Amino acid sequence: MHAEATEWPILTPDTPAPEAFDDPVKAVERLEQLYETATRFLCDHFAQTLQNGAPEQRYRAFYPEVRITTTSFAKIDSRLSFGHVAAPGTYAATITRPDLFRQYLRQQIGILLQNYGTPVVISLSDTPMPVHFAVAHDAALSVPQEGAAQFTLRDVFDVPDLTTTHDDIVNGTYVTPPDGTGPLAPFTAQRVDYSLARLAHYTATDPEHFQNHVLFTNYQFYVAEFEGYARKMLADPDSGYTAFVSTGNVEITRDDEPLHPPAKMPQMPTYHLKRADGSGITLVNIGVGPSNAKTATDHIAVLRPHAWLMVGHCAGLRNSQSLGDFVLAHAYLREDKVLDDDLPVWVPVPALAEIQTSLETAVAEVTELTGYELKRIMRTGTVASVDNRNWELRDQTGPVQRLSQSRAIALDMESATIAANGFRFRVPYGTLLCVSDKPLHGELKLPGMASDFYKTQVARHLMIGIRAMEHLRNMPLERLHSRKLRSFDETAFL
Repeated sequence: MHAEATEWPILTPDTPAPEAFDDPVKAVERLEQLYETATRFLCDHFAQTLQNGAPEQRYRAFYPEVRITTTSFAKIDSRLSFGHVAAPGTYAATITRPDLFRQYLRQQIGILLQNYGTPVVISLSDTPMPVHFAVAHDAALSVPQEGAAQFTLRDVFDVPDLTTTHDDIVNGTYVTPPDGTGPLAPFTAQRVDYSLARLAHYTATDPEHFQNHVLFTNYQFYVAEFEGYARKMLADPDSGYTAFVSTGNVEITRDDEPLHPPAKMPQMPTYHLKRADGSGITLVNIGVGPSNAKTATDHIAVLRPHAWLMVGHCAGLRNSQSLGDFVLAHAYLREDKVLDDDLPVWVPVPALAEIQTSLETAVAEVTELTGYELKRIMRTGTVASVDNRNWELRDQTGPVQRLSQSRAIALDMESATIAANGFRFRVPYGTLLCVSDKPLHGELKLPGMASDFYKTQVARHLMIGIRAMEHLRNMPLERLHSRKLRSFDETAFL
């Protein structure tokens, strides 16, 4: 029983003593045990409270925690961009859904143990677990809205707390607490839980289905092609792909199984071509606009994907371009505005060599053009992203001058947002766009005008994105996760 200055006593599950582990598998097993005990405790008492009314006590459970203390300034192998801390001290991270993050946690903890030769300590944290997140995986339970229950929820259970649900760590604004404990991971458990809930809402698929390689697009045309490719892969026993999941969590494992879309589509329809180790491909149709792009990447980032790429349509800005040409972004003109408060526009967003070469190789493979001939259909340059879909209707003097001065060759509404959030969240990113209109040269995107373009180019464009992801999947993790994405004082966990 924990004492607190409140009229009601606080009932908590039994608290096991902290335990040190030098085996990452056993460490994660203990995290899972602690998490399961906490969530079951809250779910059971929440169900009882719904049935019997509020008791004269509070119920509280805590997130598990992983902690390590280092004492030496000895230099760790700096070729790896993660797996080490900035200075000796104590570092900790609250953990949620260790079952979902099992492979990731084993890997990250294992690297720490190898680098420092000191055990990690697994225990309960002092961060309460909100009841909303605890019951999220119990289909029989749901938290009623404020005032709908026969008791005041906050009087009996903990609810989400914005003081621990934030991006301070990744934004570099984290304030070290008085005890000096530094962050071990880029997100707190509450921040992760918040995004897992949002992902299920916006994509209508469970977080468990998301793969380590994520394609973003701004057109539904790509979905049919992705499903067609997925069915071919399921028909091939040597492909390595095991299942295809459609919006609404409809999962098939054979190429001839039907898929029935839900009656109401989500804001961001999402599809997953799965592999047993999570190294498959997820396709997210984020629709149009930087707000959607930010929302999707804000939440997918907590899953720690190995790469995300934008494969959408754009306006070609050069007279030498043709409809259907490809644009490989190597810089971004950020006029999307949605990330200005989190990542100032003066922060450069560099191109990542590993992503760039994979995309260029994929274009060459799919188009069967190489070297100088590849320039016939692909340009490399600056992509401008704006927040005004009808930017063409404004006075052209200002916008066109800025686009020309920036040397931009294409314009869209999402690419810079996805790249900037990749930089911010330390997720390798890239952009390959396809020219679908040329507004500065009289080729507007109007009904019927681009139908032939869509028929011929969508399949090829999507296949390039898939091929690029397959190249990245075969790349060693330490090479893919570039040190360009790491700041001065970085978390040890990727």
